[in-house]
Amino acid sequence: MAGMFGTDGVRARVNTGAMTAEAVVRLALASGRWFIDNNPEGRSGRPLVVIGKDTRVSGYMIEAALVAGFTSIGMDCRLLGPMPTPGVAYLTQSLRAHLGVMISASHNPYHDNGIKLFGPDGFKLDDAIEIGISELAAGSIELSGPEALGRASRMLDSVGRYVEFAKSTLASEVRFDGIKVVVDCANGAAYRTAPDTLRDLGAEVIAIANDPDGFNINQDCGAVHPQTLAATVLAHGADVGVALDGDADRLILVDETGTEINGDQVLACLAREMQSRGTLSGKAVVGTVMTNGGIEPFLSGLGLQLHRTAVGDRYVLERMRQEGLNLGGESSGHILMTSLSTSGDGLIAALQMLHLLSRNDQPASRLFRAFVPRAQKLVNLEGIDPAILTRPTMVDQLAAIEAKAADGARILVRPSGTQSLIRVMVEADDEATLDAIMQEIILLVEAESKKLQ
Repeated sequence: MAGMFGTDGVRARVNTGAMTAEAVVRLALASGRWFIDNNPEGRSGRPLVVIGKDTRVSGYMIEAALVAGFTSIGMDCRLLGPMPTPGVAYLTQSLRAHLGVMISASHNPYHDNGIKLFGPDGFKLDDAIEIGISELAAGSIELSGPEALGRASRMLDSVGRYVEFAKSTLASEVRFDGIKVVVDCANGAAYRTAPDTLRDLGAEVIAIANDPDGFNINQDCGAVHPQTLAATVLAHGADVGVALDGDADRLILVDETGTEINGDQVLACLAREMQSRGTLSGKAVVGTVMTNGGIEPFLSGLGLQLHRTAVGDRYVLERMRQEGLNLGGESSGHILMTSLSTSGDGLIAALQMLHLLSRNDQPASRLFRAFVPRAQKLVNLEGIDPAILTRPTMVDQLAAIEAKAADGARILVRPSGTQSLIRVMVEADDEATLDAIMQEIILLVEAESKKLQ
């Protein structure tokens, strides 16, 4: 990746590496300097940066460090407070800022944090810009004179602005009266925006994990722990459940039976709906190497193609922009609809799905299950050096396992881009084949790991 940046900005355990106050000041200096010097959209007036955060206790420290860095090179700061990542993307563009910053480690535990950057167009930064910022950070950075220091102010209506934006992605007559929704806010950035938006639209809302304390973000809740949502949907007899992650840029749904509906099914439902309405650009959608193979015959039946990319919403977005497409997504629930938002947005994706539910007599268990998925399993292996995956013997043996697998089984073994893990994905037509392949891969990885010890 581009210097100090990973697959989704900068991320680390708090007070280590890139997440020390000193390192964060340095990142602010470098990124601010790059956008002041380059000003890619020709913004006039004093340079402006908008800064949002999720609910981690470390957000206070990191926000203060960012403000110190940005104001010292002459940038004014607008502090949004707790705000979903897509809200920061939207307000960066809406406020005509030079730069937007989101402080979040997404679905990670509270002890991690991260920084995501957005350009003035509201999109995440290209690799070339990240490389330029990394190079600046490694050198000497020019500070402003005392007379040109930036100022910081808090924006008191940021939540309301984003809620109104989210509602504006639906026609003004759309309402969700009669729909009972459980929304799991992951004790994260959407703890106000998601319930407020759904209530404004007339839904009966049961909000859970909406009482953040700085430490409970993603803890047994949210998109990475949908079991809590499923139990609540069943307990309240709700029509549907929506689980967001810590920064609310992705979602997992649960139907009225408590069954999980992942991003692949959401992508399929939206593809079908957008094509029928004539709002789908091109004859394709974008997924990743993790996207379930069952979606491909479904899309083919609609006359659509699936483009696959590496894992990461930045790669999905990159391909969408290259191909002129406006719908893409990941199994994990990142859904990108660039005709509505510049960033993956769990709330806006939920609104689109609830709109489908409101216009149909079918329950979510039927309506949101667009295709029959192939058997797929994901296992995370901890404590193993990801470097073993680049060893020629490992590459060859993994290729041999996939080649001998029957009926086009797919395997993917990769290091996580956000955590210290090796992720193993196996997809096959039946559970027995899947389990046998998975066991073979795990034994291989563990054996190769022991050779390095």
